[in-house]
Amino acid sequence: MSKDQVIGVLLVLVSIVVIVLYIWFVFFPGWLVPPWIDIVVLKLTGTAAIIVVFGILAWIGYTLATTPPPKPIEEIEKELEQELKELERREAEERKEERPAEEAKPEEAKAEGQQ
Repeated sequence: MSKDQVIGVLLVLVSIVVIVLYIWFVFFPGWLVPPWIDIVVLKLTGTAAIIVVFGILAWIGYTLATTPPPKPIEEIEKELEQELKELERREAEERKEERPAEEAKPEEAKAEGQQ
């Protein structure tokens, strides 16, 4: 068995033991356990449930409170338009730079052909 399978089997066994003990302590107090154990177990369960639920809510609230709001769509669209215009301008400049070089090549070829 792999390590993950061993851990899985242990988790199943521990879960079954905890479930059985919980049922025993809550529904059969006084039978091999102190009679007051059911109230303690219920109090611990309720406390744990409240801590987990409201801890998660507090975490969500903290995350919402500390996360900066997103930019408005209009602002993002303006930035994208500016970037697009800048790219188009650069491409146009590159084309202008390539054209004189291309135009010079045929003239050089003609000059070499005449010699």
